Amino acid sequence: MSLTFSLFLPTGFGGELAAYDDPAEALAAVTGLAQAAEEAGFAAVYLPDHLQTVPPSQAYLFESWSLLTLLAARTERIRLGHLVTGNGYRNPALQAKAASTVDVLSNGRLTFGIGAGWYQRDYDAFGYPYADGPERLRQLREAVQVIRSLWTNDVTTFDGTYYQLVEAVNQPRGVQQPHIPLMIAGGGEKMTLKIVAEYADACNLMTSPAEVERKLEILRKHCATVGTDFDHIRRTVTTGCLITGTDEEAQRALSPEMGLFYPGDFGSYLLYGTADTVRRRIAAYEQAGVQELVIGFHDGLDPEAIRGFAKEFMN
Repeated sequence: MSLTFSLFLPTGFGGELAAYDDPAEALAAVTGLAQAAEEAGFAAVYLPDHLQTVPPSQAYLFESWSLLTLLAARTERIRLGHLVTGNGYRNPALQAKAASTVDVLSNGRLTFGIGAGWYQRDYDAFGYPYADGPERLRQLREAVQVIRSLWTNDVTTFDGTYYQLVEAVNQPRGVQQPHIPLMIAGGGEKMTLKIVAEYADACNLMTSPAEVERKLEILRKHCATVGTDFDHIRRTVTTGCLITGTDEEAQRALSPEMGLFYPGDFGSYLLYGTADTVRRRIAAYEQAGVQELVIGFHDGLDPEAIRGFAKEFMN
């Protein structure tokens, strides 16, 4: 198995752009990172989909579909996508249409990522209803059916609990065949991973190699139950990275707030440490069955972090 590396692009959600007082300069910095990743040989660039920073602030945060469209024009080779769109922010039929258009604009480089959504402050602030977890997952199950149908059928009629379409036509559907790859993020073992098995072309997890291996075995069982080929689902993991002279230095750079995204003892598995430590942790993910690591750099706005990683681990 050949492990590939992709970039998790900072777009302002974590307050990364707080130092900027000119939105054009902030945008140039973000697009420059995607271009640096392409030049360095990264496989893809993924961006989050949120509406305000965490915690809410006046710092800049760019809307994800608009930014993704710009990146399609500013890059040539690298794949593009979300980690991940929040299903509750937009009607899934509209998302399917937007994805089809971006796939054409990028000449077939889109991976469509979607999840059930989790950041309630976004929903409350912008007036979207925020259902409980099981209902959001039921909405997601219907949403991915709608999206896949609009990508593969001439006409879609759908009469669900949450979404209804009547003879909907989506042209052009995109460039990729048989359709745009659909990635679902989340590690819920009873519902989310079952939805992955039923409808996804890729999954994304954010946890330790040992937990990834365990969850992938659960996904494998779901695939067997629904009749899906497990090996056709691309296994991706999102992680953080900081390469330092000593492991102790890297550990001091970790913050408790990172536990909002990474469960458990994240200091023991994130790519934080010396080059040798990072290399061992990369190998552990590959051994667990991961095919793609999506890396968010600690120094997120520094293109040299991207280039340095590529030189050390990719070239």
